[in-house]
Amino acid sequence: MSSLPLEGVRVLDLTRLLPGPMCSLHLADMGADVIKIEDPGLGDYARWMGPMKGEESGFFQALNRNKRGLSLDLKQAAGVELFLELARDADVVIESFRPGVVDRLGIGYDAVRAVNPGIVYCAISGYGQSGPWRERAGHDINYCATAGILEQSGARGGPPAPGNFQIADLAGGALSAAMAISAALVGAARRGEGRYLDVSMTDCAMAHNLLPLVAHDAEGQSRPRGGDFLSGELPCYAVYETADGRHMALGALEEKFWRRFCEQLGRPDLALLYAAAGDEREAVRHELEVIFRSRSQAEWVELFADTDCCLTPVLSIGEALVCEQISARGLYRPQPPSKGQPQTGEIAQFAFPVQMSDAEFAVRRPAPARGQHNHELLAELGCDAARIEQLAADGVI
Repeated sequence: MSSLPLEGVRVLDLTRLLPGPMCSLHLADMGADVIKIEDPGLGDYARWMGPMKGEESGFFQALNRNKRGLSLDLKQAAGVELFLELARDADVVIESFRPGVVDRLGIGYDAVRAVNPGIVYCAISGYGQSGPWRERAGHDINYCATAGILEQSGARGGPPAPGNFQIADLAGGALSAAMAISAALVGAARRGEGRYLDVSMTDCAMAHNLLPLVAHDAEGQSRPRGGDFLSGELPCYAVYETADGRHMALGALEEKFWRRFCEQLGRPDLALLYAAAGDEREAVRHELEVIFRSRSQAEWVELFADTDCCLTPVLSIGEALVCEQISARGLYRPQPPSKGQPQTGEIAQFAFPVQMSDAEFAVRRPAPARGQHNHELLAELGCDAARIEQLAADGVI
């Protein structure tokens, strides 16, 4: 019988926008009961970010499937009381406010641990809970800039260029937090006590910035942008423009792949220059630039279809969605409009990306409307109809 690894784990999610909701999305897809808590006013701003799919954005709906929604005013004492009641039986709390905010609200780690010593309390922030920058505002571009990542991003001779993949938000925030939470849950199960997790998106992104670190350690500085080991130094590991203005990605790092590439190219002489350096290396790069511009991307794909040498076309997201490999893995799972939530067309989304034995990904519930599960969750908490009605009248929920 199929089962999800985090079934029975309850998560109180106070986050909004991207890093925290992506973290809790992974937990929800793995079976956790994620309760998305929003204030009764604006709620999560992501509901209005990007193209709208009915009443809410496709961005929000793809990030918040498999969660339940609770609206709660944490600036009211009754809202704090309700939150702590929920926390008594929760396993995880995730928050992404600036440092100190949850303590001022009365729902910080100490307050929650007092009612639930087993809680795993995860705080996701830009610069962490300590240090002189702890309270500074920032976004992915700022964290990548601080971590030495942005300085290395871009073409040789050009300015730093932020990509459209939020490295610090997603790898630094969402994935690092999900990893730490999963580990802390194992620890809590073994020792009966939870712990506090201070996830700095800057720290977690920088901790993966290894090649510039190695270059700095060896040479006293990082290599010029577009000129490090994997960012432009090697002709065998580079992006080349084709005749139709498209591109091919060559990743023939190992000599065996380089030799296969050169043989299929009809240039066995280049195979002898695998370890070329200096001007000779630049000559090889220039030669390949000229060669690749002699055929279209489709022609290169056809020519190398049966050659195992790490050469692939550079695809747009639309092309990637219909790529035979991606299709075979079932990663792209557009969701049809759900009943009771008017939408325009399907919701574009990816499945949980790790395939597990005895656990099948499914959209068990669409992203919740703000406060959609107020009555359901408060009834589970033991609130009777009269109390729920009064909380609603007071604007607490």
